[in-house]
Amino acid sequence: MGILRKLAIALVVFIVIVGAFLYYLSRGDTADLSVDEVTGPEPTLQAPEAESFPTVQIAKPVGWEEGQAPEPAEGFTVNRFAEGLDHPRVLYALPNGDVLVTLTRAPASEGGDGGIMDTIRGWVAGYLFSEAGAAGESPNEIVLLRDADGDGAAELQQVILTEGLDSPSGMSWADGTLYVANHNAVLAYDYELGSLEVTGEGRKLMDLPAGGGHWMRNMELHPDGDRLFIAVGSVSNIGESGMAVEEGRAMIWEYTLETGSYRPFGAGLRNPNGLDFSPWSGELWTTVNERDMLGSDLVPDYLTNVPLGVNYGWPWIYYYDNFDRRVEAPMPRFLDSYVRNPEYALGPHVAALGLVFTKEGHRMGDEMASGAFIARHGSWNRKPPSGYDVIYVGFDEFGNPTGAPTLVLGGFLNEDGTTKGRPTWVEWAGDGSLLVSDDTAGIIWRTIAPESTPGAGIAELESEPLRPQRELVDPRAVFEEDFLRQQAGQQVN
Repeated sequence: MGILRKLAIALVVFIVIVGAFLYYLSRGDTADLSVDEVTGPEPTLQAPEAESFPTVQIAKPVGWEEGQAPEPAEGFTVNRFAEGLDHPRVLYALPNGDVLVTLTRAPASEGGDGGIMDTIRGWVAGYLFSEAGAAGESPNEIVLLRDADGDGAAELQQVILTEGLDSPSGMSWADGTLYVANHNAVLAYDYELGSLEVTGEGRKLMDLPAGGGHWMRNMELHPDGDRLFIAVGSVSNIGESGMAVEEGRAMIWEYTLETGSYRPFGAGLRNPNGLDFSPWSGELWTTVNERDMLGSDLVPDYLTNVPLGVNYGWPWIYYYDNFDRRVEAPMPRFLDSYVRNPEYALGPHVAALGLVFTKEGHRMGDEMASGAFIARHGSWNRKPPSGYDVIYVGFDEFGNPTGAPTLVLGGFLNEDGTTKGRPTWVEWAGDGSLLVSDDTAGIIWRTIAPESTPGAGIAELESEPLRPQRELVDPRAVFEEDFLRQQAGQQVN
């Protein structure tokens, strides 16, 4: 046998072995648990199994046929509020009933300096974006939607702003000013309600860490109208590009309008997205996309409150006391002493995005009158897929999430693994219906319980602050006193 023939055989054997190895890796991890088991106040967290390559199962978008619509909860209807939009993402309702939507995609890549691995990551990200229907140039537009005749569909779709936009996401409005969060800065524009055009250049309020793996920058105005809160996601999964590039990321920023000062408000949040203020306590809440490549059952995305100074552990810790041993960066001292546990798990890899709490005047019926509505955009790295729906999470009278979620809109995912669309954001329309953006389909859906009457708002909890202790008390004496009173049959408070 000639040397060339031997080399050819060896090459074929090598290719077969490598191919078989790559095929094995590409099979990924199939979930052992249902999404429901990894959802709620006390999710089941399996032991982590680190993956060298991520599990990949992308639901390729095929669109909605004429007359098709998501499947609403019993007693609800759904219709197309607006369509023909180029990748609509964040929705924002203005006080006069107009609705704004950002048409946006990821910013153009400026190239990295991480060598071959950076190039490979960029190629993989581009492939995933393309398969999921998110590839392409960002439209960089804000469109006004107006339903003037009240028939549940916006007869007016008007581009009101393009100037200065660069992958815009979050919006807020107050006192004649429209605030917009680009991927790299927060801008302010003069804008009067009802106008069909934003004139003048935007004024930069603050810079934001640009682009990165998680490029969306949602924003919410405090109910007092004096502060903006801006969510900024991480570049990476677990800091594998080094923590220097994560400076200012994986956190929520607070910007004070009067002084122009800003500060980190909450940290350790891998990719915070939806923002809203609890009607019970006035506290900021957010949805967060957790880390990947620990299997199809880990780690669940979550809904949680964001007290000032809170840290949720990313990248070193998840869910209070679970250490991610893959992280190479040194962990800050004593971090494990103050990491907070998320309030409510939303399921593994569901890509939780838009969030709104129940609002006065809602038309969602008595069964969904006290809680939060969340868009789960859908997984790309779980077998079987998770998310691709809009859910309602009920809260108790003290403002705590409880129980299992309720499906509001489903039917986005097809049985063959393709998807008609991907729910992205949620917002209240002026008539009390819930609006849902569907980015890959270019549609804004509207769902309502038509037989319902406008619901009451949630009353803010009232409580007295704890009085300061004015004298030192020996706890042993208090215990002994209570014990003696119990022995005597007296009630102990």
